[in-house]
Amino acid sequence: MSYSTTATPPGAGLRRYLLFTAAVTGASIMIVEILGAKMLAPYIGTSHFVWTAQIGVTLVALALGYAIGGRMADRSPGVRSLYGAVLLAAVYLALSVWWCEPVAFWCVGFSLPVGSLLAATILYLPPLAFLAMTPPFLVRALTTSLETVGASVGRLSAISTLGSVLGTVLIGYVLIPLLPNSRIMFLVSAVLTVIALIYFLVWEPKRRAKAVVVAAAGLGLGYYASGQGVLRTPKGLNEVFRGNSNFGLLQVIDMEPPGLRMYLNDRLTQNTYLLKDQHSASLFTYMLKGLAEVYTPEIKDVLCIGMGVGIVPMEFARQGARVEVVEINDAIVPVARQYFNFDPTRLRLTVGDGRHYLATTTNRYDTIILDAFLGESVPAHLMSREALQMMRQRLKPGGTLVMNTIGETTIGRDYFVSSLTRTLQSVFREVRVHMSGDSGFGNIFMVAGDREGLALLRAPDFKGVPPVLLAQVQSAYDGVRNQDVRRGDVLTDDYNPVDYYDAGNREKFRHLLVSSAKDGH
Repeated sequence: MSYSTTATPPGAGLRRYLLFTAAVTGASIMIVEILGAKMLAPYIGTSHFVWTAQIGVTLVALALGYAIGGRMADRSPGVRSLYGAVLLAAVYLALSVWWCEPVAFWCVGFSLPVGSLLAATILYLPPLAFLAMTPPFLVRALTTSLETVGASVGRLSAISTLGSVLGTVLIGYVLIPLLPNSRIMFLVSAVLTVIALIYFLVWEPKRRAKAVVVAAAGLGLGYYASGQGVLRTPKGLNEVFRGNSNFGLLQVIDMEPPGLRMYLNDRLTQNTYLLKDQHSASLFTYMLKGLAEVYTPEIKDVLCIGMGVGIVPMEFARQGARVEVVEINDAIVPVARQYFNFDPTRLRLTVGDGRHYLATTTNRYDTIILDAFLGESVPAHLMSREALQMMRQRLKPGGTLVMNTIGETTIGRDYFVSSLTRTLQSVFREVRVHMSGDSGFGNIFMVAGDREGLALLRAPDFKGVPPVLLAQVQSAYDGVRNQDVRRGDVLTDDYNPVDYYDAGNREKFRHLLVSSAKDGH
């Protein structure tokens, strides 16, 4: 049984090209979905709100594209409108490279859930909807009889899905480690533009001139925008390194004077470094090593989960300890070597996830330093009760776990700190919480162990602490907090709602950093 159509059935060449288009648009949708969240991460973070918004917007865009594409395909059975939509998607994606920063800055003025949803909607819903128009158009064009409609839909769905798989693999394993996010988005735009132009040049010669003009304008602006870079370095600072990675954009920025070097990951300052003295200028580096020394009977074996730029592990190694480091982001290793005097030959470095390492190693340690950050917080799977139990099993008798995190202790905003303290208490006999100053917000250092009456075994050594940090370091040693754990929960692998309940604190931290970066432009 045949059905009526006003369109001429495509020839063999066009049929193959339509299937190729299905694969390319399927790949592009997955790349844009993943890459979009990466491009917004420096402004609104990587919490579950961001990914929920990105996935939700993608699904809405797909629904809109399918519905609109289906109606348009019935009204105009040819594929000319489809390739027009692909070209519009390409131009929009090219321009989104330009729009990303101002849109993201505007959206951080809203709450984190609303801002995430707005940013994803403005930047990525229209182009994803245009691309989602592909399946209904191609089903209409490739189906010549009702007897073969099932085979047509099945073949088209399979090819599109395989394209999506290819796009996921490309963005996750190939493109992100090699290229800046803005360049990847521009490449996606360029590929889609070529797909549309080939159709118009070969099968729609009467409209090739208009297509070329639109494509050239969009690609020209997109190429210029990607060359500018989505993240601009504030005036008065010298960016000495910029590189992409699977875990965000890495930057090394120098400030002259006073000779200060900063390491940033997705716009968040992870460490600061005094070039002349070749010492850290960040409080947490002195507290992590110092707290381990004053609470631990002796330190011969150290495990550092999270390397940063290697300053804390190197300090332990210089004092003769056997140091093992687990770092999930291999891209940071050459940066640490070149710009922060990290020497991997003086310790044992493993590239991988800290939780997996704990599950597989049989080594035991005098102290474990947990300083792993994903954005502005410790990854949830490293602060659950089960993860902490694994750390406790890897400690020698009298050993300590020393953790660095960021949080707030003000009543009503202390869910994260209270929950983490309560979780530590459910695993270890004794827990101490240190914090510098009385603002109630900032770096929080936790020490946990099984020694009864956990207390300082020796006086802190302030030698080597820069004068500008001395008062903060002393305050952090003295600032032992009695955190009320009744306002928190025991965090487990099965129940860990920190992203939800602590969103306000993380939003506050992001706003401070993003606002300062914006003012520096």
